[in-house]
Amino acid sequence: MSTTDQTGGRQGHTLTDWRPDDPEFWKSSGHRIASKNLWISIPCLLLAFSVWLVWSVVVAKLPSIGFAYNTNQLFWLAALPGLSGATLRIFYSFMVPIFGGRLWTALSTASLLIPAVGIGFAVQNPDTPYVLFLALALLCGLGGGNFASSMANISFFYPKSEKGHALAMNAGLGNAGVSVMQFVVPLVITAGVFGAMGGEPQTAADGTKLWLQNAGFVWVPFLLITSIAAWFGMDNIESARASFKEQSIIFKRKHNWIMCVLYTGTFGSFIGYSAGFPLLAKTQFPDVNSLQFVFLGPLIGALSRAATGWVSDKYGGGRVTFWTFLVMILAVAGVLFFLGIKETPGAFWGFFAMFMVLFFATGVGNASTFQMIPMIMGQEVGRLMPELQGTDFQRQADRESAAIIAFTSAIAAYGAFFIPKAYGTSITLSGGPELALWVFMTFYVICVVITWFYYTRRSAPVPC
Repeated sequence: MSTTDQTGGRQGHTLTDWRPDDPEFWKSSGHRIASKNLWISIPCLLLAFSVWLVWSVVVAKLPSIGFAYNTNQLFWLAALPGLSGATLRIFYSFMVPIFGGRLWTALSTASLLIPAVGIGFAVQNPDTPYVLFLALALLCGLGGGNFASSMANISFFYPKSEKGHALAMNAGLGNAGVSVMQFVVPLVITAGVFGAMGGEPQTAADGTKLWLQNAGFVWVPFLLITSIAAWFGMDNIESARASFKEQSIIFKRKHNWIMCVLYTGTFGSFIGYSAGFPLLAKTQFPDVNSLQFVFLGPLIGALSRAATGWVSDKYGGGRVTFWTFLVMILAVAGVLFFLGIKETPGAFWGFFAMFMVLFFATGVGNASTFQMIPMIMGQEVGRLMPELQGTDFQRQADRESAAIIAFTSAIAAYGAFFIPKAYGTSITLSGGPELALWVFMTFYVICVVITWFYYTRRSAPVPC
């Protein structure tokens, strides 16, 4: 039976009195509680990204151990986790206010054990049906769904003055799960780290021994630890509770849909490039052992997001977002240039460098767009619902901001499907990925115009 701490405003794991924008409350206990929840959330989210994008490395190794799949089939396996992850995010967006952040974080993290264990067994048998691999790829989307609920949850814990930094830390270090996975998996598949429990190795075409099952099994102990930590260490916030009907007001907010476009440009690019970069590099530069370097892209993107949240807090998220898209346009132009001379010695390194710029810019843009949302809704709720004052106004603005943050992350996550699939389609239709890259560049131009018109020009409707 739970007990109530009247002085601390707590009933069991539920915070009944939560006022992060009250400086005295924040200093006395709020900051400590928020930090505890943030630092449990981060490893949970990191593992979610690791499981979500694990196919980006696994697919590059399947042909060498006897799985006779063509390039398009491999791109499908790399893309499907993005499709299911993005779709699940739509539902996960609304779960924290309904079930509570503690319960949902623990359950959603534990659910990742299903695809992790499934991959471990499936890759050990070359006769495993392709349809089973498709199902496991879809199940990896459970990791993608976690981002929406995680970001919504953390947004409730912090005052407006620190939301940008806190969300950037949660998302940035969580996004690092992609680079952690792309660094760890190529290492653990070269040794029988689980002994007899992990199964027999596979023999690659060049005679080397691989334990590809470790790409799934390696996450199991960490998922168990973090699920338990979330259950015993995290908190729910009573004032954050809301039904789906109460949250669904965001579908009437114009800026919800505008921010979906902009966040697709930043996060959709980050996660799509993360999913497609290993296979793209391998197909375009087959003579380069690129798999040992590809983890650097997602790592740079994740760290730039975590490290630059304060820039948007200081200079304005809209302004930072505007310049980010301009850099991304130039970086894609650079990628196209080096693909055009890919037979030239050293072209791979130019191609690689341009992608590193792209990853860095997406990280900065991911932080800046999420900083914009609370600023926008603070203005919009006041304009659209002038009858709300004080605590009621703040609660409504926070609720809508959290729901929009989660929902935009759901829409943007489709980038993890569309970018790898666009590469595959472009290669099938034209023999190379250039057509897809031209489409991406055009989209970034549209994002520059939208950001300027709504948020950064002198008479912008909602300056931020």
